[in-house]
Amino acid sequence: MKGKDIGHADVIVVGGGVIGTAIAWRVALAGRAVTLIDPGTDDKASLVAAGMLGPVSESVFGERDLLNLNLHAVDRFPSFNSELEAASGHRTGLRTEGTLAVAYDNDDLAALDRLTEFRHSIGLAALRLTARECRRLEPFLAPSTRGGVLAAGDLSVDNRRYLAALRVAAERAGVTTITGTVTEIAEQDGGTGHGAHPRVAVRATAPASTVAVPDSGGPDSGGPDAAGPDSGGPDAAGPDTVPLDLTAGDVVVAAGWATGSIKGIPDAIGTAIRPVKGQLLRLRHPGNLPHIATHTIRATVQGRDIYLVPREDGELVVGATQEERGDRTVTAGAVHDLLRDAMTALPAIGELTLAEASAGLRPGTTDNFPILGPTGTGGPTSTGRLIIAAGHFRNGILLSAVTADAVAALLAGQAPHQAWAPFVPGRLA
Repeated sequence: MKGKDIGHADVIVVGGGVIGTAIAWRVALAGRAVTLIDPGTDDKASLVAAGMLGPVSESVFGERDLLNLNLHAVDRFPSFNSELEAASGHRTGLRTEGTLAVAYDNDDLAALDRLTEFRHSIGLAALRLTARECRRLEPFLAPSTRGGVLAAGDLSVDNRRYLAALRVAAERAGVTTITGTVTEIAEQDGGTGHGAHPRVAVRATAPASTVAVPDSGGPDSGGPDAAGPDSGGPDAAGPDTVPLDLTAGDVVVAAGWATGSIKGIPDAIGTAIRPVKGQLLRLRHPGNLPHIATHTIRATVQGRDIYLVPREDGELVVGATQEERGDRTVTAGAVHDLLRDAMTALPAIGELTLAEASAGLRPGTTDNFPILGPTGTGGPTSTGRLIIAAGHFRNGILLSAVTADAVAALLAGQAPHQAWAPFVPGRLA
């Protein structure tokens, strides 16, 4: 590795979505010098999320460990959010009305009843409702609604406001943010002196216009020779970028679906993480139309699942597809299917404005569970650690607070909450 060395950090966090930014903020609050490397692109899963925090309404058979983690997360989120709003001065649009799941034919209602029985069997609060009770809660539901279930403990948050608040809070806490793309991570000898500790080296490329470098005319001046003798290698910077070399005692990789593409990430982790495409819609109310939903609504329409998440400002998020693809193309078929099923649930949606259709890539894993913990053999108090916090799939917003707590604990030499125990990187070996 050779490139522009831009300074010292105690901790480098790779990834500028809600996971990485939440980690950077909480670690900086603990007094560490933190550098956050954000690719500065619009392909973050957190920018195209719906912001549902629904451990009860999303619980399914066979995922008890994930449910325990999600319940821990939803308990933590309100206090974390309050701290965030106070630190940033920004509202995040947290809503506490809960999730109303509804069905539209006998088969869909039977499937919902089976899930409800399972949730009751493990102690979750899920209230069965008649069609009339559902429509009393949400008057714009279709007359064909057969029945439903209310998960009153579920929450939602405006994902874009939430990420914006995290960025402000991180900046105010002293986090240094660099726009760049990390290409390689490697362990580095800490030196031979007494008390020297191993460190972790990070290679990144950054737009030349965003990096301030001294103009001394030497090999580190940022000119044509700034990349050094290996600048023509496979990860060389382009003509409008410069290579950057950084080191830190600890590096946290929270790069979402792109985690697996970073050289130096253990193979078992890199091959376990994959992009899962999701398309969703954002609808807005004309000025003369009342808000048509109060709760998050999850509908099952002839076996197809859809959700509708209201915002404080009247926006309604409709989603989402789940496709084993790595592109971000919005397709006519997905828009059609989402609108068709949404209008089956709430016919008044036809009067709303289609403000945005977008696609994002969720960070899925081979077992659909997150990955959190150090990759090496050292214990939580060892130095020179590479920590992975990735693979959050559909639960990135929900798990952001407890992920930040867990990483901060690891960096302080403490064990994270016990709910994280099943999700260590070693399970993938």
